[in-house]
Amino acid sequence: MADPTSKAPSTTAPSGGYTGRMREATLRIRHNGQPECEVSASHPNVTMRSVSSMTGRRAERRRIIELTGDPDAIPSFVEAFREAESIVAAESLTPLGEDRVYVALTFDATSWDGIADLLAEYGVHHRVGTVISAGWERWTLYLDSDDDLGALIDHIESRGNDVKLVRQVEMGDLDSPTQFEPLGVLSDLSPRQREALAVAVATGYYGYDRDAGIEDVADELGIGTTTAWEHLARAEGKLMGELEEYLG
Repeated sequence: MADPTSKAPSTTAPSGGYTGRMREATLRIRHNGQPECEVSASHPNVTMRSVSSMTGRRAERRRIIELTGDPDAIPSFVEAFREAESIVAAESLTPLGEDRVYVALTFDATSWDGIADLLAEYGVHHRVGTVISAGWERWTLYLDSDDDLGALIDHIESRGNDVKLVRQVEMGDLDSPTQFEPLGVLSDLSPRQREALAVAVATGYYGYDRDAGIEDVADELGIGTTTAWEHLARAEGKLMGELEEYLG
């Protein structure tokens, strides 16, 4: 593996400061053995997003997270976090029972193995506000031309994690900061989730006048309303997590 601290000699930027050298890469990372992904994997109807960086210089550090999704599943998500070995405390900042809850997590930094720390070892910039859904963290990285993405992925995987490259594009080729690739996120849906989503759209479940209810979607699929709702909720969680990143 390449030395993560080594960099190719820098070049002088052309007039105007534009170099055209940087790339934007998006990774999906299964952070195996760590509470944020283990708890997320067991609560696929809840999406977690970091809304603050860690604070504190001692062993205990604090971070605020946002949980969105099934109001009935969020309390269980918070309780599962409280039971994790590296979590000192999980304090609800807003009432539970809502579809959007803010929680302050206090970590034991001595047993915390963060992806951000692995990226820092390579000196790689990343977008703040990581989104975690169904056990997968989504990281957007900004790489110089001499950054070895393959070596970085190997480095992350060497810690027992799973990594999927979602996309990689030259910064100069980005049409706008809100560029969205629907095919990438749709490939993350299960066949049943895609089918439920397609039926919901076709029946008017998402229409302006809401021409159909979950019962109509369930009838078309030949399944129970609870099962239909679960398929749609999981599909929506993945789609909204993707959209949230590009909408800022």
